[in-house]
Amino acid sequence: MMHLSLPEFADYLRQLGQGALITLELFLASFALAFLFGVLVGILTLSPNRLVQGLWRVYASIFMGVPSLLVIFLIFYGGSAMLAAVFGAAGAGIDISPFGAGVAALTIVYTAYIAELVRGAIGNLPKGQFEGARALAIPPLVMWLKVILPQALRLALPGLVNVWSFMLKETPLVSLAGLQDLVASAKVAAGATKEPFVFFIATALFFIVFSAITLKLADRLEIRLERGLRRTPQRRDAGVRA
Repeated sequence: MMHLSLPEFADYLRQLGQGALITLELFLASFALAFLFGVLVGILTLSPNRLVQGLWRVYASIFMGVPSLLVIFLIFYGGSAMLAAVFGAAGAGIDISPFGAGVAALTIVYTAYIAELVRGAIGNLPKGQFEGARALAIPPLVMWLKVILPQALRLALPGLVNVWSFMLKETPLVSLAGLQDLVASAKVAAGATKEPFVFFIATALFFIVFSAITLKLADRLEIRLERGLRRTPQRRDAGVRA
C-alpha cells in the first residue's frame, strides 16, 4: 500500500487532473483541426487535375508513412527554423511550444487519414446525387453542405471513429517533447512515490473510460445519421419451401 499521507495523495491526484485536462485540450484541438482540413483536402483532391493529384499523393505518402513522433520532434525542434526560413525575421522570434507542436503534428498527420476517408466515402455515393442536385440548380455550396457531405460522413463514420481512437492513443507522444500531459504527470508521480502501478493504472483507466464514452456517443450518432434510411426487411420464412 502507498506510504503517502492523504494531502500528498490528493496533490498528486490534482496534478493528474491537470494533466488530463491538457491531454483533452490537445486531443480535441487536434481532432477538430484534422477533421476540418481533412474534409477540405478530401474534397479538393477529387479534382482530376494532375498537379492536385500529384501533390496529394506526395502528402499522403509522407505523412501516412512517417511516425507521428518523428513529425512532433521535427516541428518542436525545427519549427522555429522552418518559420524563419518561410517568414524571415518575422518568424525567427517565434518559439514552438510542446502543445503547439503536438497540435500541429497530429493535425498534419491525421488530416491525411481523414481526407482519404472522405475521398472514399464521396466516391461511393451514387452519381445520381450529384446529377440530381445539378438538375435542381442547387448552388454548389448548398449541395456539398446539405446533400453530399451528410451522406459521405455517414459512410465515413466507422473510419472516423477509428481515427478518433488512434489519435487519442497518440496524444501521450507529445509528452516526449516536454508537454506536462496526463502521462507525464503520472510518470512524475510514480517516480516520486515509487508507486508506478497506482498512477499508471489510473492513467490507463482515464483513456479506457473516455474511449468507452466516445464509442457510445458514436453509436448514437450512427443511429441518428441513419434515420430515414429504408432497411430491407428480413424474411422469416426464408428457409421454408414454397
